[in-house]
Amino acid sequence: MAEKRLTHLSGRNDMAMLLRQPLLLCTIGIVFLLLFIFVLLPIFNVVKLGATGGDGRFSLGNIIAILGSSAERTTFFNSLKLGLIVAIIATIMGYLFAFAITRTEMKGKRFFKAIATLPIISPPFILSLSIIFLFGRQGLITRGLLGIRTFDVYGIHSLIVVQSLSFFPVAYLTLSGILESIDDSVEDAAYSLGASRGHIFRTVTLPLSLPGIISAMLLVFIQSMEDFSNPAVIAGSFSTLSVEAYRIITGMYDLHRGSMMALILLLPTVAAYLLQKYWMRKKSFVTVTGKPTQKRRKLHEKHIVYPLFAACSLIAAFIILLYGTALTGALVKTWGVNYQFTLSHFAFVLSMGSDGLVNSIKLAAIAAPLGGILGMIIAYLTVRVRFYGRRFMEVVSLLTFAIPGTVLGIGYVASFNQRPLLLTGTAFILIAAFVFRNMPVAIESGAATLLQIDKSIEEASSISGASSAYSFRRITLPLLRNAFFSGLVYSFVRAVTAVSAIIFLVSPRWSLATSKIFSLFEASRYSDAAAYVTMMIVIILAAIGLINLIVKILLAPRAKAPGAEERQKAVLALAMTPVSESGGST
Repeated sequence: MAEKRLTHLSGRNDMAMLLRQPLLLCTIGIVFLLLFIFVLLPIFNVVKLGATGGDGRFSLGNIIAILGSSAERTTFFNSLKLGLIVAIIATIMGYLFAFAITRTEMKGKRFFKAIATLPIISPPFILSLSIIFLFGRQGLITRGLLGIRTFDVYGIHSLIVVQSLSFFPVAYLTLSGILESIDDSVEDAAYSLGASRGHIFRTVTLPLSLPGIISAMLLVFIQSMEDFSNPAVIAGSFSTLSVEAYRIITGMYDLHRGSMMALILLLPTVAAYLLQKYWMRKKSFVTVTGKPTQKRRKLHEKHIVYPLFAACSLIAAFIILLYGTALTGALVKTWGVNYQFTLSHFAFVLSMGSDGLVNSIKLAAIAAPLGGILGMIIAYLTVRVRFYGRRFMEVVSLLTFAIPGTVLGIGYVASFNQRPLLLTGTAFILIAAFVFRNMPVAIESGAATLLQIDKSIEEASSISGASSAYSFRRITLPLLRNAFFSGLVYSFVRAVTAVSAIIFLVSPRWSLATSKIFSLFEASRYSDAAAYVTMMIVIILAAIGLINLIVKILLAPRAKAPGAEERQKAVLALAMTPVSESGGST
């Protein structure tokens, strides 16, 4: 009873504090409104479309038709099977890279780190395109080297290879953080007691990294289930849910049945996402001794380092081969027939497809800072501010990570196709899709950084008379520079390379680069597609460097005004003053 009363009093105090800061209260209200319009409303409309018939009345006909169709049941199990296989393979590859880079003295770590992150910043289709160039009927390996003319490159096997290479960086990034956090002294203690390296790995390292392994598998499973571009290009007769929903809507013009297919796709992805969040929250494999530890030598035994180096080199060589093949395909006249050097494909892209590139860059340049700033604001509100609905805001803002792009695209079409929210065919609907689709990464990055920043720094600013907005702008945001930059880069890259989320939203006025590439694939103009993809990679790399420069300039410390140094010292002194458990200064 006393605890409930204290909680009630705490809630009243929090509300009273918010009422004294109208700007903060207004910000919370605006964020809730944006999340309702651009996240909850589209999801609701997809559910509504899937649960109604052509007359707008509630009907179970769509789900009955899908469950009663053996072909569509096969599509569902195909997606699950593909997701599980890719999750296992990509996680093994990611763990291999993460362990070799973080736990051993293997040479070439910077090179392998670059290889492990390259697929993240690459546009879609590139790996599928290279597989076709190498193993298709006109493939350099199948026909050119082996003389095989009947090999069918399309199907689940090629799709597994492409998706595993595309998504293993997700597993690598997740696992590298887990492995870096494991204290070396735990392994050293086991080694000093006579345990072999293999026994230590099986009984110490692997169990301690288990949360990261499970998390990585679930994240890769979500990415595989959501993927539209690779199955649309190289799956052949192997059907998947994302492509099937697109086919039903655009080919059969059945928005209701297509929405129900998208909802079936939504169920396993959201379930995997919630399971991943639950697992990481409930499981704790932390090894903290409370004592300082000295830096120890990492694994250096040749029988461990050499096999890891060979395995990583083999994967890196294959990735380089695929990217090199795509570039080569853009520079020859006709792949498999005429390998004469030419720049005609680049000329074609510049003459016929430059509008798509310009639109993609322009809209991504607008959406990236908006998504980054909104992500930092939501991270600040959910970590630093106490208010009713904070947990709800956190869940809804991160929900779009688990929502497949196909579902989001259908939801936006259904939600913004009539007044007063008539946005279909405009740039605004694409910007909104980019912002809210890519925002969760900025939120997670900002929240993780905020948890490492002592609250007393902001409290010192508030005690000195600064408002919450001023403290956020001048203190918190500069400290979030790295997280903000990560959110900007991710948002820009994902906006430029988006396919599934925008395939339903593009219009003749606002065509995008990825939709142009998809059209080239449908027309079997692979060399033109390779030129388009190559130009996109160059633009993305240049944009990342430019964003980094802009962030450094905007968030660089300004020249100090007279007396600023003394005031700063006073604020820091107050911020560093120890606080007793009762809340008073000691």
